[in-house]
Amino acid sequence: MDIRQLTCFAEVARQLNVTRAADTLHISQPSLSKTIKNLEAELGAPLFYRGSQQLELTDAGEAFLVNAKKVLEAFDNLTSELNDVIDLKRGEIKIGIPPIIGAAFFSTFISHYKETYPSIDLLLTEVGSNKIRQGVTDGELDIGLICNLPAQKENLETIQLLKDPLMLMVHNDHPWADRTTIDFAEIENEPLILYRHDFSLHDRIMEACAGYRFEPKIVCESSQKDFMIEMVDAKLGVTLLPSRICRQIKNENLAAIPFSRPEVNLELGMIWNKDKYLPYAVRKFIEMSESYRV
Repeated sequence: MDIRQLTCFAEVARQLNVTRAADTLHISQPSLSKTIKNLEAELGAPLFYRGSQQLELTDAGEAFLVNAKKVLEAFDNLTSELNDVIDLKRGEIKIGIPPIIGAAFFSTFISHYKETYPSIDLLLTEVGSNKIRQGVTDGELDIGLICNLPAQKENLETIQLLKDPLMLMVHNDHPWADRTTIDFAEIENEPLILYRHDFSLHDRIMEACAGYRFEPKIVCESSQKDFMIEMVDAKLGVTLLPSRICRQIKNENLAAIPFSRPEVNLELGMIWNKDKYLPYAVRKFIEMSESYRV
């Protein structure tokens, strides 16, 4: 049994499809099937049920997968640490970032980091905070920049970088456009343009509405702040955006109103998997982020 066999098994277990797993691993399907059969013969137990629709893990396969993941993670940690020793100043960081963050919160820091470590590549993936948390937990991402920090989990380390209250964005023709403040409960009957379900801000806003015992009238959900702003500009509803983003919007048709008592904040934080070896590039990224706390 070797690392290659474990890698093949783990990918087939993830995909539950030999053809797709072979494509991901860049090997032929017959070769992958043979590898799995040899592994089963070596273990003396079938690892998959081979049904008509797709594969399923057997009980032995489930048990083997748990331990295979641990071995593969340990091997990844070992190779990452050796690479750090051999080539201290190079590497890459896979970072998950929600679209709502964008340049308003992140560009200055990224620019500073790239100037300091030009040989380190930053691979950015735009997805919602909930998917970012899962990606960091699974090891698919090195670091996650997320809106609203999760409850402390065993495998996640977290730091808060920013706390920014949401404001209500309305069109200038809206009766509230001249207001200096507004109560959160007043949005109960307003058509609301909201963040998509895989954004933690969606959950926070829904929780705040529930706290005031009303269900918002959602007319649209989006992952893109620019689209949300365009919807308000088209007079199709109101939306909630972080104050920093509101201050950067150069649109004379729109007005941003602070809440008299902020109920929801964009809590920009950083998370990483503390059970995984942190390469030099990632450690320096985390250290530098400390100076950007607000």
